Amino acid sequence: MSFDLNCPVCLQPLQGDLKHLECPERHSYDAAKQGYWNLLLANQKRSKDPGDNAAMVLARRQFLALGYYQQLADTIATRLAKRATDLVTPRILDMGCGEGYYTQRMEQQLELHASGYQLAGLDISKHAIKAACRQSKAVTWMVASGARMPVADASLDLMTVLFSRLMPEEFSRTLKPGAELLIAYPGDDHLIELRTQIYDEVRHSGFTPESVLADTFEHLATETISYQFTLPTPAQIDQLLAMTPHGWRITQAARERLAELQQLELTLDVRLASFRRI
Repeated sequence: MSFDLNCPVCLQPLQGDLKHLECPERHSYDAAKQGYWNLLLANQKRSKDPGDNAAMVLARRQFLALGYYQQLADTIATRLAKRATDLVTPRILDMGCGEGYYTQRMEQQLELHASGYQLAGLDISKHAIKAACRQSKAVTWMVASGARMPVADASLDLMTVLFSRLMPEEFSRTLKPGAELLIAYPGDDHLIELRTQIYDEVRHSGFTPESVLADTFEHLATETISYQFTLPTPAQIDQLLAMTPHGWRITQAARERLAELQQLELTLDVRLASFRRI
């Protein structure tokens, strides 16, 4: 095991091979048949089946396979690979990786531009990680809690957090001083046309990662990734809705309004912010 993992029980280093890991306290973990590590403890679960369920993962896989977010994914992957180019054997974690759509594109760019890298993806949803295993066998996939990651202190050179909750203390603990953190989050106009169909009043969150990370991270830059795309069928509109949080909140009246649409023109508006661990 070339990625520096810690035992989730006692936090001591895990050693082993691609099939079995064990810590000095003899806590042991076997790789699942799909190839991932389940390092999520029962007391770290807030529900019986935490994270995205199987239906949500399937909806996201189906929608992302249509290619509308590929330009976004390729831009993120290119930025990551550029930062990894000058590092020696960089260790990189995609925290909250979901079904691995973005992680796979990171791997493709890293193969072209970086050498000796190690890439891992972590998510609390076992359904997402099972799907991620089909994307790549070279990535270290983990079911684990982002609030207490089974990753060694100061062991990471780069971390990506794409549309996931920010955990500043864990990011600070696991990233080396000087290491970089890339965060993707929705801009004010992201899917604004869909949100206008769903909500009587569209609100802007006003969220900025700088406000959350200021104590231990230096803000380097923020880039806007924005473009238009069109969903040409009601089925694709349904797929997009099912993979977003809006699908949980939509009223029946709004769902009926959406069902009447034959197509939907949309705006992708995403911020990609980079930070350096102080």
